[in-house]
Amino acid sequence: MVFWIAAAVGLAIAYLLGSIPTGYLAGKLLKGIDIREHGSKSTGATNVLRTLGKWPASMVLLVDVLKGVGAIAFARGFCLWLSTVPSSTPPAAFDLQSSEPWAVCLAGFAVLLGHSRSVWLNFAGGKSVATGLGVLLAMSWPVGLGAAVVFGAALAISRIVSLSSMLAALTAMALVCGLEQPLPHRLLVIAGGVYVIVRHRANFRRLLAGTEPRLGKVA
Repeated sequence: MVFWIAAAVGLAIAYLLGSIPTGYLAGKLLKGIDIREHGSKSTGATNVLRTLGKWPASMVLLVDVLKGVGAIAFARGFCLWLSTVPSSTPPAAFDLQSSEPWAVCLAGFAVLLGHSRSVWLNFAGGKSVATGLGVLLAMSWPVGLGAAVVFGAALAISRIVSLSSMLAALTAMALVCGLEQPLPHRLLVIAGGVYVIVRHRANFRRLLAGTEPRLGKVA
């Protein structure tokens, strides 16, 4: 019983880490505004860039990436700690060492969910791109690096963040399936990639209509 309670607490911590509303806090602290009432109405780094400027956007981007990194690092450390606590002995068929990839999978999705459905913002939030990149880099740096390169190249060519984000998500899914990765990692990246793309469905409709704004323009 103690084991399952500890596991639930671990997932809750990963969710709460992701739910820290970085862009919203930047708007409140720097200009006393609710960033959800400006620009594209998003709390993500792109809208922070449009509304507050480059340095606040850079800080929001960095913190959001670190939320993803932190959740994966926490999951691995928590799994290791749990294996040393006598009172939290798992079920007989449960191997903590081999279950680490599953812990990473669950924590990764919890932090993505926290970022996009923050309890502090009435279960609204960003599109989980930056936090997802942090998850990828901490979980499997080749996958994360590949996704980041595609994002950067697509953004340099198109100047459209949403298009670059969706291409990066597709790249991550392709890489995690093409490289040697544990099944839980593959499931996380595929589910997370689909989730990120679904979060961009309004952007996708604007892309088809030719009305999606480029960097430097207000959404």
